[in-house]
Formats: sequence, C-alpha cells, structure tokens
Amino acid sequence: MAALDKQYTDTPFYGVIKLQEALERSLKIRINHKRIRRLKLLMGLTTIYPKGRNTSKPNKEHEIYPYLLRNVEITHPDHVWSTDITYIGLKHGFMYLTAIMDWYSRYVIAWGLSNSLESSESVETLKKALQTGKPAIFNSDQGSQFTSHKFLAPLKAENISISMDGKGRAFDNIFIERLWRTVKYEHVYLHAFENGYDLYKSLEEYFNFYNYERFHQSLGYKTPFEIYQENRRKEN
Repeated sequence: MAALDKQYTDTPFYGVIKLQEALERSLKIRINHKRIRRLKLLMGLTTIYPKGRNTSKPNKEHEIYPYLLRNVEITHPDHVWSTDITYIGLKHGFMYLTAIMDWYSRYVIAWGLSNSLESSESVETLKKALQTGKPAIFNSDQGSQFTSHKFLAPLKAENISISMDGKGRAFDNIFIERLWRTVKYEHVYLHAFENGYDLYKSLEEYFNFYNYERFHQSLGYKTPFEIYQENRRKEN
C-alpha cells in the first residue's frame, strides 16, 4: 500500500494494469492486478482520465453538482475553497487526511484525520473551516463523502455555490492535488509514523510550517497566510 501510494502520487493517470507493471518493476515481485484494484478501492484512489460518458450509478440519496470553475479566473481569497481526502500509511495501519484549502492563496483553512472514508470527519472539517469565513464557491470531487446530505447541508445553509469535479478528473481540483504531493514528499514519506496520534501531532507541525513559513514561488515568495490575510484586508 505504501508503494502504491507513492506510485499513484507520481502517476495518478495510471490505470490498474499500468500500476501493476510499475509496482512489479520497482518492487521486483509479481502482483495480481486484482490486488491492485482491491487496494485502490480500500485507499480511495481514483484514476484520472479524460472525461467521457459517465456510466456509474451514484447513490440516489446523494446529489451531484456541475463543475463551475472551468476557465474561471480566481481573483481573491475566499473566492474558491476546495477539499479532498488522501491516504497516509502508518507502521501498522493507515489513516485518511482531509483538507480544505483556499485556491487563491493556497492557505489550508482546516484539516482532519480519520481511520475510515466515512463522511463524518469531512463534515467536521468543513464545519471547522466555516467558523473562519466562507467562500463564494466550494469545490470537491464526486466522492460519497462530499455528495452526502450531511456534507452539503452546511454549504447550502450559507448559500455557497457547490461545484464538483468531472468524475475521475482529479486535475479539476489541481491545487489540492499539488498540496497532497507537497505534503507527502516534504513530510509524510520522510517519516515512519507509529500511530494516528503521532501522525496528527506531526501534521499539525507541518501545516503550521506550510501555512506560515513555507514560501511559494507562485505567490511571489510569500507564505499562503500572508497572501490570504493581505488580500482579505483589501477585500474588506
């Protein structure tokens, strides 16, 4: 699972067969493609592919919204927030990390950890983020965590426009995909976490560094927090 996570982070557009081939080459062992498929499902990994006809059958109780951000210029903080979930391995087990970030500044507004892909942690992370402000548009993928009534209700209550990626098109949510790569290569892959508590405390330190100390070339060598706060003041 750790090797699959690294390979997926590098090549999220690989399907099961290409992932199988890549892992067999790197690990030098034979791996059944059925095992790759099962682990992808367990880890919540979705292959990125060009958008075509959607043949899946969503849960009838869940709501799917159109993608609102194609060719939209993001001009200020709180214009667009987005969220996603990623897998993180431990020495004995694994956890799922949820984050909500501001697209304009790359500022991570809220994050949370869970040992399952249930929607409860995502809902709590959203509620935590909405205590600090609210965006004009909120974007997510079509995962069941984000299409559930419990997750959508707080957004509707605040009259926030809801946007969802095309199915399988994680690059519709490109900024948070870049965040996952940054978090994993700068922090997660450099440590061996014993348990969820150790992971939480370590991520707490890293996100403080990411938001308040880590310079971004794309932000003119300012931190996400500097851009978020400076431009919020201008808007106000």
